Amino acid sequence: MLRTFVSGKIHRLKVTGLKPMYNGSCLICPELLAAAGIEPFERVEIYSLTSTTRIATYVFPGATKGEFTLNGGAALHFHLGDQVALVAYRQEGTFSGANCVIVDPYDNSIAQMLRYESAAESSVWWQRLSRALRLNSSYYRNDAGSKCFR
Repeated sequence: MLRTFVSGKIHRLKVTGLKPMYNGSCLICPELLAAAGIEPFERVEIYSLTSTTRIATYVFPGATKGEFTLNGGAALHFHLGDQVALVAYRQEGTFSGANCVIVDPYDNSIAQMLRYESAAESSVWWQRLSRALRLNSSYYRNDAGSKCFR
């Protein structure tokens, strides 16, 4: 069974341009696309971090460094200076990981790179954390009789 998982994300990107008369898409710096693993012309969803707006469009490479321009109908949903998250998705049987680029909204430069781990990597990490909690914590039973860690 195929499920839809995040394949790449650019977080806290600042809108620097709006061109409502241009034919669709968004113009973004190729460096950010490559870092997030998002391909030119790939479908993305854009989620506003400053309002409730959420749209789907595709990315168009070629913007200068620090530029993020929304075109066409997408430009009508946002304002200059809005911060957004731009997310691409893929379908696969199990999650194989994804890159997340955290952007400095001052100049839209890369501030931090994160890797969302695959299910197998996350499972190993969770097992280690659980083991550490058991070794370093005492537990008690709550009123319902369930074990609770302190």
